[in-house]
Amino acid sequence: MDPSYKARKEAFVSNLAGSTILEINAVTLVASTSVLLWSALQSRLSFFTPYGPAALATDFILNVLAILFATTAYSSAPLLLNIFLVSPAALLFLTRNSLRTPRKAKPPRKSKTKNESSQEEQQALPIHPFLTTYRAAMMIVTCIAILAVDFRAFPRRFAKVENWGTSLMDLGVGSFVFSAGVVSARAVLKGRNSKSPRLALHKRLIGSARHSIPLLVLGLIRLWSVKGLDYAEHVTEYGVHWNFFFTLGFLPPFVELFDSLTTLIPSYEVLALGIAVLYQVALESTDLKGYILVSPRGPDLLSKNREGVFSFIGYFAIFLAGRGVGVRIIPRGTSATKSPQKARNSVLMQLVLQGMFWSTMFFFNSTYAFGYGANIPVSRRLANMPYVLWVSAFNSAQLFLFCLTETVFFPAVHRATNKEGETEQTTFATSRILHAFNRGGLALFLIANLLTGAVNLGIPTLDLNTPQAMGILVVYAAVLTGAALGMDKYNIKLSL
Repeated sequence: MDPSYKARKEAFVSNLAGSTILEINAVTLVASTSVLLWSALQSRLSFFTPYGPAALATDFILNVLAILFATTAYSSAPLLLNIFLVSPAALLFLTRNSLRTPRKAKPPRKSKTKNESSQEEQQALPIHPFLTTYRAAMMIVTCIAILAVDFRAFPRRFAKVENWGTSLMDLGVGSFVFSAGVVSARAVLKGRNSKSPRLALHKRLIGSARHSIPLLVLGLIRLWSVKGLDYAEHVTEYGVHWNFFFTLGFLPPFVELFDSLTTLIPSYEVLALGIAVLYQVALESTDLKGYILVSPRGPDLLSKNREGVFSFIGYFAIFLAGRGVGVRIIPRGTSATKSPQKARNSVLMQLVLQGMFWSTMFFFNSTYAFGYGANIPVSRRLANMPYVLWVSAFNSAQLFLFCLTETVFFPAVHRATNKEGETEQTTFATSRILHAFNRGGLALFLIANLLTGAVNLGIPTLDLNTPQAMGILVVYAAVLTGAALGMDKYNIKLSL
């Protein structure tokens, strides 16, 4: 890369101050309102069944392009875009009845007793469409942002801040980790329901290495490619050698180590909060904060990569917070005394309480709070306590919105009483594109990174006007969506 252009690229993403949380919420709300309109079209008109060219195009416009335009063309008026999406959804909801009703329960198989079937139902961990939608929307926002940030069409206030402040991309990184924590709860719940004895710690660590090694290898490949191709990089983001793949790769073994503490502290949320508090105390009461932010980079690896190493503590707390939410919302929750409707209401209440808890903690931690707050600014570079609380509060609220939309438009999903009916209703209530993005996981994230690198090496992104940038970004989004659908069709899966 030309040295002068490389310097311009690095300056383009450096020393940024970010945006307000209110604006970030308005932009990210587009993901929820897009799903709201998709749900209205599907539940009232069965628009996406069968899934023809018109359905595919509409699905792409709603769940991919709407997010792209919210972060670019409509970045100064996200509320207007939200109104455009909510208005037809509200009209359909008020004027058309739902096309599908819950199926009647099928009698249990003769080979099993009623009690055995009931027990299997209670212990099952169903696939929730709202979780699929949540993770896919987060993946789409992340994949779009990592390329869009290199164009002037993407506002600088949405790019990652230098030291203090909040931005869309700062939130995206933490949300990526939080969502991984949510789905990791499924393995925890399966272990709790299993009658087999728990594996020893060293065996669990060996098992976690199977998840870590591919991520660490990807981190090394990214490191080699960035250094070898002289690619523009923002060193203060993670350090000289560290990158986000290393953060993801080191999470599994540390999670296994701390998972043993759940015998003493059964709440993952308490563990997450405890880690965040201890880390913040270390930042405030020692020279650690100054060491990370302003200390000269020494010759040792720790000094060169101190942002990535120490911010890992905050990301680890975010992962545990996500796992805590997952443990509470993934189980079916029904019993002899709790109907499917009551179980779903319980999930909604859990998400409300989670959102209120993390939001309240964030309010007192990041503001003066009428003289009772700590007034600590958010820092993604440090991944400090306010950052952990902000990410946890936001994602809990997002999960609530997606869950509420599913509950209102597709009540048959959580009321299904047998596996066959549940599968049918789940398929009906899930966008094909969002299902593919969720299933693609790590493979799609890797493809997005490769495409981003290819575009930046082949095109002077800083010198393109808005129409040219939008054309490239739309093509990029279409290619990424095609890759997701293709991998889904041919059953290629590499999830986080």
